Amino acid sequence: MQSDTTGWMGNAGAYAALTKNNEQIFSANADAHLQYKSAKSLYLILGNYGFLKGAGKSLINYSFFHLRYNYKLNPVIRWEIFTQLQQNKITGIQSRFLAGTGPRFKVFSTPLIRLYAATLFMYEYEKETTPDARLHKDFRNSSYISFTITPGKNLEIISTSFFQPIVNNWTDHRFLNQISLRVQAGKKLGIRINWDYLNDSKPVPGNPSENYKLSTGIDYDF
Repeated sequence: MQSDTTGWMGNAGAYAALTKNNEQIFSANADAHLQYKSAKSLYLILGNYGFLKGAGKSLINYSFFHLRYNYKLNPVIRWEIFTQLQQNKITGIQSRFLAGTGPRFKVFSTPLIRLYAATLFMYEYEKETTPDARLHKDFRNSSYISFTITPGKNLEIISTSFFQPIVNNWTDHRFLNQISLRVQAGKKLGIRINWDYLNDSKPVPGNPSENYKLSTGIDYDF
């Protein structure tokens, strides 16, 4: 979240989505974003909880918790440290833990568009939902490019793309992209459309390499 002021800010939202992976599924989810900014530090907390219904079944599909800190070294470079916990039954992930660090660069920044890039190093511990519950303990690069376009004070477009190969085996990689369009609908309310895309070159057996989700909903700023 972009802000020129210090202190706390955040938002919370609720969405509905049509997901295509092994089959078509209707899902709904809620998420929250909280951050604290000081002159040189930024603390970021993200949480997400999803409900899924498909093939005559109702179950919890996924949950996600992300904690990130970055420190401003100079006007161009920030150093980031992050950790993440998640599970996703649809993609066969019983649990995944991440921890990583690395530099983030401000490529350029104008009132209309801001562009950032980062190359991070992370450790990943993952347990699958397969009958043998395979364990993966890998070191991955996690590079990303993120840009924000603000064509008007009530419209914001954000896109972030990640490339995450295993350090010693780049044939095992993931590509992730999220595009979010938000229209301010009031002083505190916004209407948001999200596009999420994942391509995993080595998915959990029995799962497709490609997944995507289109969702829309409202969120509340606080």
